[in-house]
Amino acid sequence: MATVAQVLSTKPDQVVFTIPAESSVYDAIKMMAEKHIGAVIVTHGEEIVGIVTERDYARKVVLMDRASKQTPVSDIMTSHVRYVRPDQTTDDCMALMTEKRMRHLPVIDNGKLIGMISIGDLVKNIISEQQFTIQQLELYIRGGEHT
Repeated sequence: MATVAQVLSTKPDQVVFTIPAESSVYDAIKMMAEKHIGAVIVTHGEEIVGIVTERDYARKVVLMDRASKQTPVSDIMTSHVRYVRPDQTTDDCMALMTEKRMRHLPVIDNGKLIGMISIGDLVKNIISEQQFTIQQLELYIRGGEHT
């Protein structure tokens, strides 16, 4: 079972995108679209104060008939940010995401934001681990045929 640090090391681009709390929702959604990401960390100075996702936009702006250019990110963000540490396992992440119905988890090490894990990252890792197991079993079976 892989750790969060191992999953992060396989990601080609480890940049974590942040946006100031006073920025507009429009700016956050524009950033997500340009960067092909589904969530962005909300900051006040160096402090993490929230996370905003595409789901937040759909439910708290579109469905409430708000104007995205006039609504600050701080109005729709989730302020209780759940996160994981680099030494935690992918199973820990899956359990947390499943229980809390989340798709993104910031990775924090010694109080510093070092990455973001998505449900897609975890699924990719699970598939990779399963493919490795299958290869090992196939090698074992083929090796057993020659004896």
